Amino acid sequence: MIKQSLHHRMNSSVPHVAPAKNHFDDPFFIVETICICWFSFELLVRFLSSPSKPAFFKNVMNMIDFVAIIPYFVTLGTEVARQKGVSQPAMSLAILRVIRLVRVFRIFKLSRHSKGLQILGQTLKASMRELGLLIFFLFIGVILFSSAAYFAEADHEGTSFTSIPAAFWWAVVSMTTVGYGDMYPETMGGKIVGSLCAIAGVLTISLPVPVIVSNFSYFYHRETECEDQGQYTHITMCPYTPQPSPAAIREKAHLKEKHLKDAVEHSELLDGMVPMGNSEAPNKRLVTEV
Repeated sequence: MIKQSLHHRMNSSVPHVAPAKNHFDDPFFIVETICICWFSFELLVRFLSSPSKPAFFKNVMNMIDFVAIIPYFVTLGTEVARQKGVSQPAMSLAILRVIRLVRVFRIFKLSRHSKGLQILGQTLKASMRELGLLIFFLFIGVILFSSAAYFAEADHEGTSFTSIPAAFWWAVVSMTTVGYGDMYPETMGGKIVGSLCAIAGVLTISLPVPVIVSNFSYFYHRETECEDQGQYTHITMCPYTPQPSPAAIREKAHLKEKHLKDAVEHSELLDGMVPMGNSEAPNKRLVTEV
């Protein structure tokens, strides 16, 4: 009896360890496996049927498909290695997490079927110069105002502006008018610098925006006009008839001319009518005075 009670206490003192969850039994993993199999099959078929293999790899959408598929196989290999008890260093795990993050690029696959995403991509491509100017202006403003804020807040105790690089975050948040409030100036000079930073940020962002909006409007209206024209063409389009060859056109003209000559030769000559050599010219009436 005493042995049974001691055995019961010893078993109750041992913590219950939950069995390791099998990743392969996860319903989301099963759904992802089915989708990846279909995507891989589609990519392989498109690669094999492509007439130019270098042009296939130069296509951005094909690269997105390839990069979006790779993380699944990386995750699968990691899970198989974990179940076999193979230890992995921390750096390798960090790299694998970054590779798994690439799976979010699958959302760009929707651009094949979404006109809105295609218009957005064309707009960004056409506005690269304006976007470059915007980033350049923001970069200059961040350096200027973060330096000014650091020197304005340098004498204040307990300030968050401990260095110029630490003030970069505050300058970016202020110039983009986000204003998280985790860093803010407390001295009079720092508040003046912060006010100028916010005003300069509004002006800097508002300058290239009209050009980007104009490009978006252009591509949007062009896409809309193409769709409307396609609908109208589909409604009023006649069945396609091939154009006759030049030889057929010459033969048809020769037969027509021969037919007119035969008709003139075998017709009866009326009084006062003279047949002309040119069959296309109208017959002229001969008027004589009696």
